[in-house]
Amino acid sequence: MAMACKVITCKAGVAYEANKPLSFEDIHVSPPQPTEVRVKITHACICQSDLYFWKGKDTQKLFPRILGHEGAGICESVGAQVRHIKAGDKCIPVWQCECTKCGKCKSSKTNICDVFMFNWGSGLMPSDKATTRFTRVEDGKPIYHFFGISVFSQYSTMDEACIAKINPKAELHKICLLGCGIPTGVGSVWNICKVHPGSTVAVFGLGTIGLAVVEACKVSGCSRIIGVARDAGKLQRG
Repeated sequence: MAMACKVITCKAGVAYEANKPLSFEDIHVSPPQPTEVRVKITHACICQSDLYFWKGKDTQKLFPRILGHEGAGICESVGAQVRHIKAGDKCIPVWQCECTKCGKCKSSKTNICDVFMFNWGSGLMPSDKATTRFTRVEDGKPIYHFFGISVFSQYSTMDEACIAKINPKAELHKICLLGCGIPTGVGSVWNICKVHPGSTVAVFGLGTIGLAVVEACKVSGCSRIIGVARDAGKLQRG
């Protein structure tokens, strides 16, 4: 807890330009403000969305920034108003977070929160909509956040809404996939396609999302699941 109120110096992968290699360097990570949490990131995955923004295909094209939105870690410290998680708890950073109060959060048809859509393209903290918690070591210049969580850093500070506390027995190297890939596949089956028992389903692509689709189809009681893949290794795994 000695570091809870102090700036942490750690390694991060910083994107300075579109399509340019990340710079793995020391950065400063500020402590959490009252409604924020600082997480020690233990595992992170690369998603196609990271590559999309790294290539500068988004409209904002914010640089420098720390990408990564699929990971897992351990809560290092919390702000004064945070109650649902404490230092030492295992957690998953959540980019698709919810305020629980807006019309969309209360709707049964969508969970695309009106409040935290701010995280998707701003690169700033939602608590003040003006600052970041990442800065360069050599000159103190700010580094933008990504989807509010930026897991390509050894430590990351984020809003408490962006944190899901998980079972302390969970294996972080596996559970990190719940940050994006697995819920995307499962949600596509259960919420979008609404697959019902006895269905025959074809799944194109057997990566993380595709395998999650297969598993969700199995749970849904499909009578036949056809996996389509060009990669022989993925086909066998599927």
